[in-house]
Amino acid sequence: MSVTLQNVTRTVDGIPTIRDVSLTLERGTLSVLLGPTLSGKTSIMRLLAGLDKPTTGRVLVDGKDVTGFDVRQRSVAMVYQQFINYPSLTVYENIASPLRVQGKPRAEIEKRVAEAAGLLRLEPYLKRTPLQLSGGQQQRTAIARALVKGADLVLLDEPLANLDYKLREELRTELPRIFEASGAIFVYATTEPSEALLLGGNTVCMWEGQTLQIGETPKVYRHPDTMRVAQVFSDPPLNIIGIEKKNGEVIYTGGEKAPAAGLYANVPDGTYRVGFRAHQLEVGDTAAGRHKFSATVTVTEITGSESFVHVHVHGSDWVSVLHGVHEYEPGQVLSVALDPDNIFVFDAADRLVASSATAFSSEVLSGSREENASTNKSN
Repeated sequence: MSVTLQNVTRTVDGIPTIRDVSLTLERGTLSVLLGPTLSGKTSIMRLLAGLDKPTTGRVLVDGKDVTGFDVRQRSVAMVYQQFINYPSLTVYENIASPLRVQGKPRAEIEKRVAEAAGLLRLEPYLKRTPLQLSGGQQQRTAIARALVKGADLVLLDEPLANLDYKLREELRTELPRIFEASGAIFVYATTEPSEALLLGGNTVCMWEGQTLQIGETPKVYRHPDTMRVAQVFSDPPLNIIGIEKKNGEVIYTGGEKAPAAGLYANVPDGTYRVGFRAHQLEVGDTAAGRHKFSATVTVTEITGSESFVHVHVHGSDWVSVLHGVHEYEPGQVLSVALDPDNIFVFDAADRLVASSATAFSSEVLSGSREENASTNKSN
């Protein structure tokens, strides 16, 4: 089975919520919709489910146009951020409820409920009611009810967002196993890059109703096509600084100069923007070859296992993630550094030119050179 969105748009009260999205999902795959709030993740899910109809474009199932079919005519199950269970029913009856609606025989209901409960590790709780469960157990019950339905398409809209940290981590590690065992098409929406990385599968990066990049999750993370994709896939936010590459040297926005080593070496002369994630920004004494900057501490957040050190550099706010407890005072001046082998380089159109995953993108640079040549001629 496959589900396809073909050049889909959706406009609500004159405001576009989905902009020309094309997407194909295959049986047995997991696709993570990753993007900030209002990027269109829930809107995409509602179109896939048949809860909404696109303004333009089509929805196809195995090549058949189902754009006008509502949710009752599609083999779909949904799990929401607010887990919903029947409070007066036991866990067993909650899971069994869609099968009873379908009129399945008792023996089949018992078999499928047992399978779903085993998959979600709910066997000890089948006789309890939802109010006797923890938040994680309640959410597992809601997921089990969706799985037992046997739907071809399972949509999970930020299902772990309201759980505490420990429960989220527990379910995050279990979900890939559950997805693999089910064999359905899974679509999982989240705002958290770490969740996308943990779940694996494919990631669809979204921004303001558009799909920016679609691909295998590790590849999208390491090889963002544009700066916007790198920003969507970075938490804490991506650190950014401007550079000029000239005569074998890199000149940063604040005037710092360094040899054009590492990824800079093969980038043609010109102006670029460099992005690097928080764990790639070093603080304090650094090894040779790093490019150093003077920074002013704005705030330090200590979580216990990690410290988030926020600094101000040449008008920009950067953040570094350090292991352990590090106490820096606001206003303190310290040295920070980045590794020229571990960065993203973007051209004037914010397209990726070089990264540690790609080293050098001659195709993008060729396009950049043509644009620069055209601009120079017009000037």
